[in-house]
Amino acid sequence: MKRFGRGIVLSVALFAVSGLLAGCGSKGEAKPLDQKKVTIGVTSGPHQEIMEEVAKQAKKDGIELTVKSFDDYNTPNTALNDGDLDGNSYQTLSFLEQQVKDKDYQISSAFKTVAFPLGVYSKKISNLSKLQSGDKVGVPNDPTNEFRALKLLEKAGVLKLKAGVEVKATKNDIAENPKNIEIVELEASQIPSQLGELAAAAINTNFAFGAGLTINDDAIYHEPLENNPNYNVFAVRTKNKDDKVIKEIEKYYHSAETKKFIEETFKGSVVPAF
Repeated sequence: MKRFGRGIVLSVALFAVSGLLAGCGSKGEAKPLDQKKVTIGVTSGPHQEIMEEVAKQAKKDGIELTVKSFDDYNTPNTALNDGDLDGNSYQTLSFLEQQVKDKDYQISSAFKTVAFPLGVYSKKISNLSKLQSGDKVGVPNDPTNEFRALKLLEKAGVLKLKAGVEVKATKNDIAENPKNIEIVELEASQIPSQLGELAAAAINTNFAFGAGLTINDDAIYHEPLENNPNYNVFAVRTKNKDDKVIKEIEKYYHSAETKKFIEETFKGSVVPAF
């Protein structure tokens, strides 16, 4: 009887352990997103406005897109990776790839969205050639966007970067600075509010637009408006990249209605990349 009892206990224990292991094994399996309710993270400004337009189109087909707005470039990826979002739409492909590399996120690009030409703005000068020795110029402090800003200043003849620098370049990678310009690294969303304290600043278009600044009317220098290589993407967890609902969202985003909305609303400051 004792041996029989011990056998039952051992069998129950083994069953429990095997069940636990099976549960652990299934945790990492791909689970498709809800086909009717999807939560998408965006940054405030154009990305939010465009996604709200996409949500209107999706709603007609019974798909509810909840759009959550963020004021920084890091939280939306963390939230997506952690499962608090189903997708996000706010970043360039190069920024996404750098975040994946640095933080080991399991997220990927699902489709192209729009391009936001980076512009330099100023309340004090009308041309970058008018910068004076010691002037302060603001740039975004996040990887890839600071590199974009420095490359833009290099193209304008303000400075020269070290040979071979990559997307994580910072002001420490400046090789030549003939006017001894002080590069001020700032959180991207805060630069518009600091513009009056600077001689000039490179501002991401979504934050510039939110401050009432546009590429065509206000920028004193900017990236090309057509065929801009720094296009933005819609990102998802890698395991959900081919989900049916993501393909549906892509269809709405790439629709003629969305393209018309972008062109009429942003007047060239934001351009379709599809």
